[in-house]
Amino acid sequence: MCHRYSTTHVTQTSLQYFERLRQLNLPTLKYRRLQGDKIKVFKITHNYYDTGALVKLNFNPVGSTRGNKFKLRKDMCRYDIRKYSFCYQVVNVWTSLPDYVVEADSVNSFKSRFDKYWANQEFVFNLNSELIGTGGLPVCM
Repeated sequence: MCHRYSTTHVTQTSLQYFERLRQLNLPTLKYRRLQGDKIKVFKITHNYYDTGALVKLNFNPVGSTRGNKFKLRKDMCRYDIRKYSFCYQVVNVWTSLPDYVVEADSVNSFKSRFDKYWANQEFVFNLNSELIGTGGLPVCM
């Protein structure tokens, strides 16, 4: 979708794909998936979903100086199938977010704070770059 949209503009057909995304201010699909996952975690942690129908996330009960108030715990998994589940993949990036992002009042304010927090990342517009700023924790995508 982004590729088709970015090539329809005559002035941008000579630019590379990543340069067109940056010029049009369109994030990559990788970033949009990450943002969507974090919005879902925000809704779960702030009780926007029905408690009977939501995914069970393990909160870290130990108060520590790192991470945020809604810090998640990443349990060890014995089988590879669990490594690719939603609950396992979202923990590292969610825990690395600062308090002012995760303590937003609404979903829209969370989206804007999340976008501002990751605004300087090369990851937003370049598909081949890696996400940095997660405290050295790997990001599964």
